[in-house]
Amino acid sequence: MAPALSRGLAPGSIPGQTNPFLAGHRPYIVASTRTPRIPAPVMEFFDLPLHPLHMSDRKDGNDQDASVITKTRAKTQRPPLYKVLLLNDDYTPMEFVVHILERFFGMTHAQAFEIMLTVHKKGVAVVGVFSFEVAETKVAQVMDFARRHQHPLQCTMEKE
Repeated sequence: MAPALSRGLAPGSIPGQTNPFLAGHRPYIVASTRTPRIPAPVMEFFDLPLHPLHMSDRKDGNDQDASVITKTRAKTQRPPLYKVLLLNDDYTPMEFVVHILERFFGMTHAQAFEIMLTVHKKGVAVVGVFSFEVAETKVAQVMDFARRHQHPLQCTMEKE
């Protein structure tokens, strides 16, 4: 077997046929006797201590200051809320008021009917409490819808 390797043949090859992958192959590796030169940054890496360093291991002579710095965060306030009020009039049909309460305030038919009766009997009722922007939008939607259907229904808002 050794003579086949020395001729550049792989074990089990046909003699006389050379293997291109083994061409010029030497069976022995000769180690260099010269020590390789290691660059300075790599040597500094090997000079590091084997245990991990902690902040408490520092030797800067300033061991008295152990305070923690904290940031104060401003607490956000809730936005002021506004009541949306529906006012009674003698001309707007009750069924139209119920339709508005269902459509713009997401009420069931029973809830809308109950609030409509409160508006009819007391003259005014709170139909919802919202932030300023939402309340303003709801008032505008109700007023616009009532005007388009030619009803004098009034809807207002006031701070809670």
